[in-house]
Amino acid sequence: MPPSATEPDIIAPLRCLVVDDDPMSVQIVRTCIGNTPFLEATAACNSAIEAAEMLRTQAFDVLFLDVEMPLMSGLDLLRTLPDPPQVVLITSSQSYAVQAFEFAVADYLLKPISYPRFLQAANKVLENITTQRAADEAEAAATTTNTNAEYTFVKVDNKLVRVDFADVLYVEALGDYVHLVTTRSKLIVYSTMRAIEEKFPAQRFVRVHRSFIINIAYVQALEDNSLIINDKYIPIGQTYMRGLSQRLNRL
Repeated sequence: MPPSATEPDIIAPLRCLVVDDDPMSVQIVRTCIGNTPFLEATAACNSAIEAAEMLRTQAFDVLFLDVEMPLMSGLDLLRTLPDPPQVVLITSSQSYAVQAFEFAVADYLLKPISYPRFLQAANKVLENITTQRAADEAEAAATTTNTNAEYTFVKVDNKLVRVDFADVLYVEALGDYVHLVTTRSKLIVYSTMRAIEEKFPAQRFVRVHRSFIINIAYVQALEDNSLIINDKYIPIGQTYMRGLSQRLNRL
């Protein structure tokens, strides 16, 4: 009888992709998954090349990945993934351990795999995903709270100054400070851009550059890789371009 597995009531079975060029190893991992209530053996394949396409077109929570495969190794596959799921590497050699943890994998299993050791790795994955989902829910709740707010107070010199979100044109990073520009004034506030993002309502504001957060309502025009607010040209960072385009009401 296999060891008991941790299974919280609030989480659906995690979708698993098994990748190994050895069919017997694939079957062993699938059997382990089948004995673990919070895992689901959604798909399996025999090459990293095939896995790359599956990961591009389907969503998985967990990737059980063999390291040593022809043409493309498991580590080579990880290098191509911008946002990989939770990863458990599987190999017959300990020599890849250091490289494995450079990718922040959840765990590293040596063949032959025993179910108790597999379950230990699975529980790590479950803990990671549960923690991340809780953090995401907390962030969403904070965003919802900010959505309903109409103003905030910022510290300027030795006093707290009320700032109405509707009046803010943009925020610019200035080292350890931010330059908060409104329709009425310009304030130098001791804050970080991250704190501004968390405090300001997401339905009004969007980050367009590592040094700029703007109020969408005041965008006058876009020109090349800049936008114009109150006749000021504000650069648009390449990594923020897609998010900005999705937020603008464009024809």
